[in-house]
Amino acid sequence: MDLKAEIKAVEPEVVEIRRDIHRHPEMGKEEFRTAELVERHLGECGIRTQRLYNTGVLGILEGSKPGKTLLLRADMDALPVQEEADVPFKSESAGIMHACGHDTHVAMLLGAAKVLAAHRDDIAGTIKFVFQPDEEGAFDTGAGHMVAEGVLEDPRPDASFAMHIWTPLESGKIGITDETAMGECYSFRIVLKGKGGHSSSPHQAVDPVLCAAAIIQNTQAVQTREISLQETTVIMFCRVRAGDANNIIPDTAELEGTIRYMYDGGDDSPQQPRVRFQRMVEGICAAYRVEPEITFEPGSYAVVNDREFVNFLKKDVFPEVVAEDQVVFCNTLGGEDFSEYLNRNHVPGAIIFLGTGNPELGSDYPHHSPFFKVDESSLSTGVSVFVNAALKFLQA
Repeated sequence: MDLKAEIKAVEPEVVEIRRDIHRHPEMGKEEFRTAELVERHLGECGIRTQRLYNTGVLGILEGSKPGKTLLLRADMDALPVQEEADVPFKSESAGIMHACGHDTHVAMLLGAAKVLAAHRDDIAGTIKFVFQPDEEGAFDTGAGHMVAEGVLEDPRPDASFAMHIWTPLESGKIGITDETAMGECYSFRIVLKGKGGHSSSPHQAVDPVLCAAAIIQNTQAVQTREISLQETTVIMFCRVRAGDANNIIPDTAELEGTIRYMYDGGDDSPQQPRVRFQRMVEGICAAYRVEPEITFEPGSYAVVNDREFVNFLKKDVFPEVVAEDQVVFCNTLGGEDFSEYLNRNHVPGAIIFLGTGNPELGSDYPHHSPFFKVDESSLSTGVSVFVNAALKFLQA
């Protein structure tokens, strides 16, 4: 049986695994059922496993000869979303849904592991299959904990590779860039302390709500007047809280949101988005006589693909999977903790986007939507990319 036929043969099992995980989604740090499923399937392939960070699973496949080490990663966690998509394998867990496609990531990597396990004799080196929990965590995500518990040790990977299913991209296409693939993200929280009072006498109060409105409007100048539009920066206010009654000026107001950008370095970069944002907030508060408390929390760092590894994928891997015109440029401001392996710990590699958008199937809804779907015909493409990347990189 040739390689393409082998990959085609595992497609029904990959779809079945994906649907099973989709029916039983688990939030970050709680992926116990998913971890057991992963261990069972890897064990059936003769791949030894170990647990890291409670629900994380590391599978080790050693080839017939010594050589390099490749890390292949899939995230496992779901989101706190009530599923509205009309599918026969709908989530059975109230308020929890695989609305970002991590169920497909696990299924595709398990399918690839099954094919690769049958090709041990063709592998010179080691493959680390990393099934990672808690990618969607707010600030303290699973990748950092997996690294702290030794996922990059004994042996250290020579390259790392991940894939993200992508509904904005047409089914059948592969998206990639040899620069920044996914944005850096910081969450912010601003507490504005004013002086409460009666709504009939605002001059006797210090209104934090009016100050909040000025901050929301005027800080947008950071991304349009202080940083070049060619250096993408987005400031978003997503939560505003103030007061308990319609005739009482509150003492405080709270603002929360995110700052995202497509460059690495943050405060150390020439753009300095957080520094500029904080300066402007403090200036507005001074004008409105309001005292601010501003805190930032890192959500994820920029994912910067390694140019040499991207060239390897384009030259040696993608031609085995799709036609040349099906490989397109793609990046996003969305965050991804794959940066912990790739950039924070300097393991060369890349993340690619696997197109699954098909309006006829309704699989073009945004990620994190309650109507999120995938075109399951794209899963075999993902398996093929994993398999061909591993065999080409570790060819005996």
